[in-house]
Amino acid sequence: MNTSILTTRREFLRGTVLGSSLALTAPTFVAGTVDALHAAERDKATSPVTGKDSRILVVLQLAGGNDGLNTVVPYTDDHYHRARPHLGLHAGQVLKLDDRFGLHPALGGFRELHDAGLLGIVHAVGYPNPNRSHFRSMEIWATASDAARYEKQGWLGRYFDHACSGADPTVGVAIGRQLPQAFAARTPTGVALENPQGLRLADGAMDIEMGLDSENGTLRSMAEGGELATLSTESGGSVGAPSGRAILSGSPLDFLQRTAMDARVSSGVIRSVADRVKNSADYPSGSLGSSLGLVARLIGGGLASRIYYVNQGGYDTHTGQTATHERLLKELGSSLKAFMTDLQGQGNQDRVLILTFSEFGRRVGENASGGTDHGAAAPLFMIGGRVKPGWIGKAASLAPGDLLNGDVRFHTDFRSVYATVLEKWLRTPSAPVLGRQFAGLDLLKG
Repeated sequence: MNTSILTTRREFLRGTVLGSSLALTAPTFVAGTVDALHAAERDKATSPVTGKDSRILVVLQLAGGNDGLNTVVPYTDDHYHRARPHLGLHAGQVLKLDDRFGLHPALGGFRELHDAGLLGIVHAVGYPNPNRSHFRSMEIWATASDAARYEKQGWLGRYFDHACSGADPTVGVAIGRQLPQAFAARTPTGVALENPQGLRLADGAMDIEMGLDSENGTLRSMAEGGELATLSTESGGSVGAPSGRAILSGSPLDFLQRTAMDARVSSGVIRSVADRVKNSADYPSGSLGSSLGLVARLIGGGLASRIYYVNQGGYDTHTGQTATHERLLKELGSSLKAFMTDLQGQGNQDRVLILTFSEFGRRVGENASGGTDHGAAAPLFMIGGRVKPGWIGKAASLAPGDLLNGDVRFHTDFRSVYATVLEKWLRTPSAPVLGRQFAGLDLLKG
């Protein structure tokens, strides 16, 4: 048990109106916590910047369905150019990686990462029987489920349950207004924040129809009045953000009071950690650069987090794709290049692995509105000092007879990527997290 966190919770309970409001109604969780409090150092909530068990995973979701074919471009493929007479990118436009594939010209940051040996590209990642619904496909990626199976917990939530028992809530940090569905766990874990001054809980983490009575009005006002952020029973999912409705465990009141304490304690810890470090790289303006800059400061400050979750939305490019895609990819490449520069300056480049994904790719053929429609498989990027650079997996054929109803066929199951990350990076068995064993991939060094 982390005694430093329990100490700060004691201070919180004794020094706030929440503590007095719980005096007569405190559930078993709170009473047990108070009885177990011990004096300890506050800074034990942070971890040293080195150590064999201090690896960090950063998950970056490209929400909306990124067009993989115009991100990693098969510029010599005649089938590609015939399917995309207007949107297709030609040899003179792309940032060539070899004699078959190149990056979108806006991905100069990725080209630099590639040339530095920090970028791995996994071809044709997807899953059997793909679903073209944003929300269902997001759910499949978040829960690591089969297409016809519905799961309650997310893959990272199951990781928290299996490998992070007793850890501080900040073991998982999502940058944004809500916790992603991937964090949903039997024991609610993780915090969401938009900036180090204002920590938010998950949308749906507290059901505002749970029927709290007047004795708990203080808790209600904290939840509804802005101190803990505005909460909703809706999923909150959109193509601009990851969907996520936290799955509760235990009584709603226990969860409400517990997360109120976690939020107050974690907010103070995060604020102090973020203030310790200044960014040493120039991030592009925009939410992604700001989010990754904050993550870099938290890593540099030693926050004891194993998982960070960041989102970049806007990839649902049904119309006018050219300009939108260029803007998004420029922001993506520049932000991740700055992030890796920051980590290198801290000496943390080898401690951090970045995994990017999108819920699906786009169809091979362009549509009549200057865009592309929902598809299936797409490339996935791995970035970090211990990534094996270059190509991973088999590239998909774009010949019409090899497509799946006009979509790119997957060759690598995304759960094989997850299995590799869990076993080789986070050092935990993958089968209990993913429900069964998936083949690993040659993604990482050592």
